[in-house]
Amino acid sequence: MNIQVLQTPLFERQKKKLKKKQIKDLDQAIKAIIKNPKIGEKKTGDLGSTWVYKFRMVNQIYLLAYEWNQPSRILIAIGVHENFYRNLKKYKGKDLN
Repeated sequence: MNIQVLQTPLFERQKKKLKKKQIKDLDQAIKAIIKNPKIGEKKTGDLGSTWVYKFRMVNQIYLLAYEWNQPSRILIAIGVHENFYRNLKKYKGKDLN
């Protein structure tokens, strides 16, 4: 089955700021999500449809927020833990209105 990978504008902006080594680590994390979308942790409450996968990027833990269904994976945001969920809620709230 062919899985479609989509990116939100927020994810694209965050990815542009990364260096080559970081992008390499991010690509490995994305491949893991494509292979097994349940690898992350399903969130509850305001972020009920969102999953978050923790992975190591150049010796630092990063979070990757995504949503998925059978034919696609939607990459929402990446970042370190500090303010990640606050910014994600703000972005998702804007997305819902």
